[in-house]
Amino acid sequence: MERLNTKLYLQNCYIMKENERLRKAALLLNQENQALLSELKHRLAKSAAGGGGGGGSNSNVAAANRVSPKPGVDAAPLSSHQAGGKGMPATKPKHK
Repeated sequence: MERLNTKLYLQNCYIMKENERLRKAALLLNQENQALLSELKHRLAKSAAGGGGGGGSNSNVAAANRVSPKPGVDAAPLSSHQAGGKGMPATKPKHK
């Protein structure tokens, strides 16, 4: 029983560490998305002020004004594509 508790404790520690790593990755991605959104809004405002927007500029501004939700504690886990895919360790197989 002691051995099982130790094994479960170690698995829990690993899960918490991985969860923290994913939270940090989500935070970095959110910051990058916010910076890109800000740049897009700036470019759209600049092109609208210059008169080069054309007929579709209103829909582009509306799309730029949409703010994506920030990842929180209860946010869905990121897929490997959302998390960048690079540097993501493969999940460890469970030993029985």
